[in-house]
Amino acid sequence: MATTLIEARLPGLELLHRGKVRDVFALPPGAAPDGAGPLLLIVATDRLSAFDVVLPDPIPGKGEVLCRISNFWFDRTEHLVRNHLTGIDVASVLPAGVDPAPYLQRSVVTRRLKPVPVEAIARGYLIGSGWKDYQRTGRVSGIALPDGLRQAEQLPQPIFTPSTKAAAGDHDENIDFDAMVRTVGAELAEQVRDATLRLYTFAAGYAASRGIILADTKFEFGTDADGRLYVMDEMLTPDSSRYWPVDAYEVGTSPPSYDKQYVRDWLEAQGWDKAPPGPRLPAEVIERTRAKYEEALQRLASDAADGSAATAADRAGPSAG
Repeated sequence: MATTLIEARLPGLELLHRGKVRDVFALPPGAAPDGAGPLLLIVATDRLSAFDVVLPDPIPGKGEVLCRISNFWFDRTEHLVRNHLTGIDVASVLPAGVDPAPYLQRSVVTRRLKPVPVEAIARGYLIGSGWKDYQRTGRVSGIALPDGLRQAEQLPQPIFTPSTKAAAGDHDENIDFDAMVRTVGAELAEQVRDATLRLYTFAAGYAASRGIILADTKFEFGTDADGRLYVMDEMLTPDSSRYWPVDAYEVGTSPPSYDKQYVRDWLEAQGWDKAPPGPRLPAEVIERTRAKYEEALQRLASDAADGSAATAADRAGPSAG
């Protein structure tokens, strides 16, 4: 039975950030069994945000699903790009007296990295803000695309479309690659672009084998003290990706997705002005949303659900660079 956690409270640990979904704590030196560091404890709560507002009702077990999907993908892609996971047992770093049960399936101990201040987005299909940009300019993040493409149509090849990291309450804005170079430098920008497209291509191929289209996804990257690049935060979850069931996909429409779109549609029908506080969610909306996240876990990462490891064939590929 999934636990419900709205807010992580861990006395004695420094709270660095309480985001829309994740609570991030700094672990003190010596907290980890092997003395490694600096380290973070990242907890995925059951909070749900829509239209940049955290809603008053959680989705029970959502944080566990997000954490398990992320861990599944981190494991599957570690041969492509380094990731922030340490493998350190969560229970070993929790403060004394804290019940570990709510945290074990929704938390990870990670390296503390320097975030790359750009959202790294890969798009394989023309949808969302990319579709809006294309309709207006024929381009997405400065990349010229063929004329006559329709909504949700597959692109000739995946494209890298970075965006700004907006402050809380603001919206990210698509930028072109040259703007990213000016922000982080050419070498790091190229590393992030290449890693993003490698990860997307691999994940899209795997998702297709499960009857799911990975239309687009967003990655977060960070660097360590030696400047090495890691993928971090969450990875290829329904919150950071647009997944469509193949059997419901149709060009020219906005296909149904494995995410919180059901909640968004319900909110839109309420006439809410999208200013906090958000409206309370009916039990049916909570349950249908929970079921969507759980279905994504089962269809995409059933290996994660039963705890089995990736096969040797899945891991085959170039080493992390």
